[in-house]
Amino acid sequence: MKIQFSSQASSLSDDKVNVLLVDSTISLQGYSNIERDLLLKISSNARITKHFSGKTKQSLFFIIDGKKILLIGTDDTHRKNMARSSKFCLYSQIGSTITNRINALKEEKIAFHMPDFMKEDETTSIILGMQLKNYSFSKYFINKLQEHTNSFIECAVHSELHAILQKHFDEHYHHLVNGVFLTRDLVNEPANVLSPEEFINVVQDKCSSINGLTIKVLKENEMRALKMNALLGVAQGSSRESRLLVMEWNGGSNTNIGLVGKGVTFDSGGISIKPSQNMGDMKGDMGGAATVIGTMYSVAKRNAKINVVAVIPLVENMPSGTAQRPGDVVSSMSGQTIEIDNTDAEGRLILADALWYLQENYHNITRIIDLATLTGAITIALGDIYAGLFCNNDELAQNLISAGYETGELLWRLPIASEYDEQINSTIADMKNVGSGRGAGSTTAAQFLYRFIKDKDYSWAHIDIAGVSMSKHPAHFGTSGGTGFGVLLLDKFIRKYE
Repeated sequence: MKIQFSSQASSLSDDKVNVLLVDSTISLQGYSNIERDLLLKISSNARITKHFSGKTKQSLFFIIDGKKILLIGTDDTHRKNMARSSKFCLYSQIGSTITNRINALKEEKIAFHMPDFMKEDETTSIILGMQLKNYSFSKYFINKLQEHTNSFIECAVHSELHAILQKHFDEHYHHLVNGVFLTRDLVNEPANVLSPEEFINVVQDKCSSINGLTIKVLKENEMRALKMNALLGVAQGSSRESRLLVMEWNGGSNTNIGLVGKGVTFDSGGISIKPSQNMGDMKGDMGGAATVIGTMYSVAKRNAKINVVAVIPLVENMPSGTAQRPGDVVSSMSGQTIEIDNTDAEGRLILADALWYLQENYHNITRIIDLATLTGAITIALGDIYAGLFCNNDELAQNLISAGYETGELLWRLPIASEYDEQINSTIADMKNVGSGRGAGSTTAAQFLYRFIKDKDYSWAHIDIAGVSMSKHPAHFGTSGGTGFGVLLLDKFIRKYE
């Protein structure tokens, strides 16, 4: 979508849909530049409509004097007592409503008239919501392509703050939108296209030209030399080779953050094969890796004043005559041994070696965050609204939760505790890769990962995004398929340390 900023218009457009914001009074008093008689006509027309009261998520389209008018409700009085709603969420939802209605109308261009009282952060949040909602993944449609493509392509924003808005949007949101879209694209790609090697190719195509962002790739022979057998064991049943992707952004700061993202490009479950129903969704089992890539893209493109290292293990988990078996024992890069009790608990195995690699090679990292579509148990616990947060540091946890609240990508903290260690102890190795029994599956997975944090004084957080990385039903500014969850959250979190 093309965004243009210009001064407040004195008249409404004849060739675009004119978008106006109204509250419950439907008075349009914030538009002092526009002809008063026309505003009165618009207001009168809106008032006689039974089902339009100016509340958020409401819209009303009509034509007056040959001009297309779309009124968008902004009244949020019904949301003031909602503890989990932020200002950003409210205004991005307004933007989402605009996009939904414009695409439903099959219109292409709008003139978005901002009222005099609208602040810059409110305006840019609306625009971000519009753009995020306008995403579509249509590359594989051949016939009737237009039926699957959003029509909304251009937005002219009219405001007296146009110069400030342009600067604010360019600095804060332009690259962030593209980072979210990159994440969604990666999650939506089918697994026959997006192998570990092709994942690397996409990242290099999108990111290699960004000044200051370095990319390094380890192949299987290099990982084998490092004794990353937990990672390599997961992929030994696949004909597609594993990769370890390392990205470094040096923004010249004293703050150093490490990101790790689970990258299973397809997860059949291996020998412990998954049920066939919905197995196609397992193309998205690299959602954590995709989120980290989108975040690194955004951070580097906006030239963030911070240092960030990303380590992304990439594998495919398949059953075959060479596949890892339940009962096998592998030795991880850390030297700790792991009994494979279930080959479908593969994500924690590749994260274990990736976390150790990060700590071994980047000693100045002070905060480590890993993201993974790790457990079905987190979806049972939290559904598709919150991601699960496990953290050994209260300050880090609170900063992440706060960033989630501010962006609408919500986190709920769950426990890690030594009492859960007994559930992952093995009788023949240092640990096993699943807990005993059915209970606390997400916590025992986090407890497993915690054993690969070398120094417990490290501030470490594990975010289980299994319930929020993909969606069957679009909500808020998200879409069906890959949601891009975590890019907004991590970008907001990182900004706190710049």
